[in-house]
Amino acid sequence: VQLVESGGGLVQAGGSLRLSCAASGRTFSIYAMSWFRRAPGKEREFVASISGSGISTYYTDSVKGRFTISRDNAKNTVYLQMNSLKPEDTAVYYCATGVSSVAVATTPMSFWGQGTQVTVSS
Repeated sequence: VQLVESGGGLVQAGGSLRLSCAASGRTFSIYAMSWFRRAPGKEREFVASISGSGISTYYTDSVKGRFTISRDNAKNTVYLQMNSLKPEDTAVYYCATGVSSVAVATTPMSFWGQGTQVTVSS
């Protein structure tokens, strides 16, 4: 399984970015997809996940109401729309997936992308 993220960049506080993660190597629509992030000097943390069907989504509290995870199973791609960005959202964002059709924050991940940098200036 290969995961390739894109869409990161530098944005001012209050701005928006949309991250994409293109997946290959297995049947995309079966498996949940997740986004994690690692801020400078901090441990990696769960951001959001979406079930294989796209029906169920989960978010960490700090991004609820600002970030939206979605997927296009026809394009084998998962997205993270990030609005009202804050400096504390600055991190490397990783796409990940495991072996389940549903994933939450504690679900083990088996495959990871290389990450994309998001920097939010104040």
